[in-house]
Amino acid sequence: MKRTRAFLVATFLTAAIPGVAQTDPENLAQLLEAGRNLLNQQLDARGIALEIPGDLNQTRTWMKTLQDRFAGEYVLDLSQLRPAAEAALPWLESSGETKPYAIWLRTRLDYFRAAEELQRLAPAPEPQKPNTKTVPTPRTKPTPEQQRRVWSKVMALEPWPEDAGKYVTQLKPVFTAERVPSELVWIAEVESSFQPGAKSPAGAAGLFQLMPGTAKQEGLRLWPIDQRYDPEKSAHASAKYLHALHSEFQDWSLALAAYNAGDGQVRTLMKRHGVRSYDRLAPHLPAETQLYVPKVEAVLRRREGKALAELKSIP
Repeated sequence: MKRTRAFLVATFLTAAIPGVAQTDPENLAQLLEAGRNLLNQQLDARGIALEIPGDLNQTRTWMKTLQDRFAGEYVLDLSQLRPAAEAALPWLESSGETKPYAIWLRTRLDYFRAAEELQRLAPAPEPQKPNTKTVPTPRTKPTPEQQRRVWSKVMALEPWPEDAGKYVTQLKPVFTAERVPSELVWIAEVESSFQPGAKSPAGAAGLFQLMPGTAKQEGLRLWPIDQRYDPEKSAHASAKYLHALHSEFQDWSLALAAYNAGDGQVRTLMKRHGVRSYDRLAPHLPAETQLYVPKVEAVLRRREGKALAELKSIP
């Protein structure tokens, strides 16, 4: 397994390191280490603090660090992370232990593309006048409207996920049965690209990326078999949770923000900043959530031709 994994990574590095194609296979370990060092040097030069993982423990640490970046407040901080994420995927995909994380990460590569687009829209910093004191400039945050426009552009070129046809037909009735608009089955594209084996570094799992606490709250068992990996059972739990969130917040954008960031965090932030609408709340949400909500809406427009505000509640 280790040699197979190393071979896959070395194959990935072939394009990046001159002369790799002619290298003696016996020097594969040295090549792998040299390639890792080269990639890390290149990524460090771009100001990226995430080192490419080389074993399972490093992978866990790397993924946790990446998850922490998603939990930060600044969307534009994600704009530099795509090279590191793309370079890490061969490691993650070459082992059964880490492949669930690879599914999670590959599903989120377009978050980095969206952040890059938003970075290009950010105003250039004003040149500092000579002989003036340095005053910290407030960090730029893209507006919700900018994010909606960027996600519309990003999703315009996205094909259907490979397994969407099967699961959308199967699971729409589940959402309807739980009194949630059937169109919201498409959050599975945003969460896992309709791949039930996805797992996040934070511990969310399955098509709908349910956290352990939420899954148990909505009636799923985690042992001896984790029911989050069962598409239909996880769909019932996800829809129940969405119904409860919409009943509380009375708005699908806020409900989705709570689904992604946690209802407690959304409740706390709304109270702290004295806001009631999603657009007023968005700048205070974690970076991933700021990207998540407009992405869900862009997916719904692309797949169903509907905006979140057009979804009808089911009594």
